[in-house]
Parts: sequence; C-alpha cells; structure tokens
Amino acid sequence: MSSTQRADVAIIGAGIVGLAHAWIAAEQGKSVVVLERSPQAQGASIRNFGMIWPIGQMPGEAYHRAMRSRARWLRAIRDGNLWHDPCGSLHLAYADDEWAVMEEFVSRYRDDGLDVRLMSPTEIQQKYPAVQRHQLRGGLFSGTEICVDPRQAIAELPRMLREKHRVNIQYGVAVTDITMPHITTATGAVWEVERAVVCTGADFESLYPALFAQSGIRRCKLQMLRTRPQRQFRIGTMLAGGLTLLHYAAFRDCATLPTLKNRMHAQYADYLRYGIHVMASQNGLDEVVIGDSHEYDDDIQPWDKPEIDEMVLSYLRRMVELPDWTISGRWHGIYAKHPNQIIVQAQPHPRVDVVNALGGAGMTLSFGFAEEFWKSRL
Repeated sequence: MSSTQRADVAIIGAGIVGLAHAWIAAEQGKSVVVLERSPQAQGASIRNFGMIWPIGQMPGEAYHRAMRSRARWLRAIRDGNLWHDPCGSLHLAYADDEWAVMEEFVSRYRDDGLDVRLMSPTEIQQKYPAVQRHQLRGGLFSGTEICVDPRQAIAELPRMLREKHRVNIQYGVAVTDITMPHITTATGAVWEVERAVVCTGADFESLYPALFAQSGIRRCKLQMLRTRPQRQFRIGTMLAGGLTLLHYAAFRDCATLPTLKNRMHAQYADYLRYGIHVMASQNGLDEVVIGDSHEYDDDIQPWDKPEIDEMVLSYLRRMVELPDWTISGRWHGIYAKHPNQIIVQAQPHPRVDVVNALGGAGMTLSFGFAEEFWKSRL
C-alpha cells in the first residue's frame, strides 16, 4: 500500500467543471489535487463549439453568472496564452417570425445591460459577407460571446493551474472510493483531504450510483462536424439561426416565440425530433465547427446518424457560404443534463460535494458556478 498523501481539496475529474473548481479553490489558498481517470480529458469539455455564450442564458442572474464566467475566461486566456476570438455572435433571421422574436428580445432586454442590437441585411452583408443574403430579414448581434478552441483550452488550462497556482493534476488515476477524509484510487494510493468535489460529467454512476439514479439527470448525445481549414477566410462571428431561438432559455419569455415554434414544428419536424439547432464557430486553425443535435437516454446509440449531419449541413448552407465545405472530422459528445435545473449540486456525505449536469453550458457557466460554490464555503 502506498503511503497516504495529503491535500486540502480533491477534485475528481479534469473537465472544465473540475478545472474551474480547482482554480478557485487554489486562489483561496487551498492545496488542490485533481484526479482524472483518463490520460487526458476526453469528454464533453473538448467536444463542443468552444463558445463562451452568455446570450443563451436568461437575462437576470443567469446572464450575470455567465458574464462573471466570461471575465474569468479572459483571465485564463491571458494567463494560459490561449487562442481566442472575441467575435460576438449573430443570430440570423430568414423569416418574419424569427425577426419578430429578435426585435422583441432587443426591445425587452437591451436596457437591462445586454450588449445586443439588431442588424439590417445591408449591415450584415457589409460586415459579414459570407452570410447568405437570400431572404435575409436581419440579425441579432451580441458582443459578449468569445470563441476558444476547447481542445487547446482543456489541454493548456492544467499547465496554467500547475505553474501559477501549484495545483497537482494527475491523469490516469481512477478514484474507486470516497470515505472521508480518505480517497482511494485504483492503484491503491490514498489521499487524505478536507473536502472532495466530484465533477465527473456523463460518467455519473461510478461513485454514487444511488444518488444519480434519483437525481433526474439525463444523458444527452450531440453530433458535430468540422471542416478542413478555410484558407484566408474568416466568417467574422459565431452564427446561429432560427432553430436556435427555440433552444436557449434566453428567448423563452418572448411573446412572439410560440408563433415561431408552431411554424418550426410544422416545417422542421425531423429537425426537432433529433433536437437539431444549427450553429457555427471558426477556430484558430480556420476550421469551421458545425452542429449540433440532442438525443436523450434510450435514444442514444453508439453509432452516429448520417441523416443528422446532412440536415445540419443543409440548414447551415442557407445561412453562410464557405469556400470549402469538405468535412475533415465528425464526432459525438455525451453530456449530463437535468430537464429543469441549470446545474445539479448534491452532498452525499459531509465535505463531499457533487457538481454536475451543466448540460451544453459547461464552457459558459463553469467558472461562474465555481466562484459561487467556493464563496459559499468560506
């Protein structure tokens, strides 16, 4: 048996949620160890658009949390020397009902501190000439969104945490038991800690199966694609379309939304059956990242559906013209999501906290939630 090692805090999982909690705990002067079972983080934290996306959150506290998270992302970008593009986002309207939702949203929330404005078709064509102009009614621009490359970010943030905050991050170390104050790993190594935070994402049964069986958390599978590099071409912002207005909570209270929803259910029933809404970002390698879909629980299969990819690409072609539509990569991710909670936090034992189910908003909200978590435990 290996000798017992000690730290103030153990974080289980080195995805974005775990790294966020490790960073803020270390800033509070805690000695922190992060234990990750894989050789590197391989889950939803690297299988996404790289969108820091406050515009998707409900105006009010959720939006402010996203903005606090955004501010910390800017620190991480600086300290970790991460590629980023503070390009904002543009929701495009190609129908009157889409435009009506955007007009209402700006009218309702612009005075609440949201950096949003409407753009005319002429303005869009001048600033973003790759946008398809046929039937374009206008767009909703938000200046707060930032694009990062999740593969680079999740690989480089641990280096920043080690060098600047002395966080001990160990990969290939599977935790098999938490009986406080001890954490036991598959190799027999034991850590003695004051607090443990479990951030294991979609692998939520391993340590506390009964807890998660009762939690209401669901698994969600998304399919995504990536083009080969678009040489000497940039879209200039991150794009979303009318389907996205149905997806994010930010637009939920718009009185004009039901009209759009009714039309979408009639016109795009197959899209909504697979939870498809279409977005695009462009990373520092000039690749365009495209997606995505949402299939839940028993509908999740190990193989991907080519028809989903084709529907996503068909919809995006109505929004933007790319110089090269060659697809160089296809993948799927699986994340944990609760049907009506933004996050699931539980305490199965004193000084053991489970943090999970940020759904598709992990990149946007993890830093903000971690700040709130550790502030409440001072």
